[in-house]
This record gives sequence, C-alpha cells and structure tokens, in this order.
Amino acid sequence: MTASILKPLSKETQETLAAFVAERDWEQFHTPENLAKSISIEAAELLECFQWGSEPDPQDVRDELADVLTYCLHLAKRIGADPDKIVLEKLEKTRKKYPVEKAKGSSKKYDEL
Repeated sequence: MTASILKPLSKETQETLAAFVAERDWEQFHTPENLAKSISIEAAELLECFQWGSEPDPQDVRDELADVLTYCLHLAKRIGADPDKIVLEKLEKTRKKYPVEKAKGSSKKYDEL
C-alpha cells in the first residue's frame, strides 16, 4: 500500500472557508446550479494554464485548482454530500469498470479493455 499523498481538509480551513462566505452573505447564491457552473468555469481556467504549453506558472495552477476545489466543497455541502464518502463510492464503481488485471498500464476506456 502506498502512502497517502492527500490529507483531509483541516477543520481550520473548513471554518475559514465558511466564515469567508458568511461574512459576504454569499451562501444565498450557492445553489447547486450556480456552484456546478462555477466548477466548470474554474476548471476551464485551470485548463487555460496549460493552453500554450506544458510549463504553466505553478502559482497560477495552484490558484485555479484552489478555486475548483473550493466550489466542489461548497457544492458537496449544499447537497449534503460527504466528500470522503462520495469519492470512495465512486472509486468502488470505477474499480469494477477498470480491474487491475485489465487496466494496469493502459489508458483505454473501460469498454475497450
């Protein structure tokens, strides 16, 4: 088993994010539709970092990734989804579609394995 490269979002970060939104009274705008749109927009801005080459500014990438993650967390909260739980549930489905013995080392889609 490899060591985890991901760590959970700290309580301090969660509280800081919630306070940021509350201070601005922005939760009223955080409908699932608006948040999903924002995720897509910010993901496009992340992709834009790589548009003209594979050597983007690392700070720009981190900034855009932070925006994507922030909106994803807001959406999860809004729809009452536990990020850990939904990621693990989806991973289990993906594990079945991409069994190690067929998918290891391959970038083919599951129906092409």
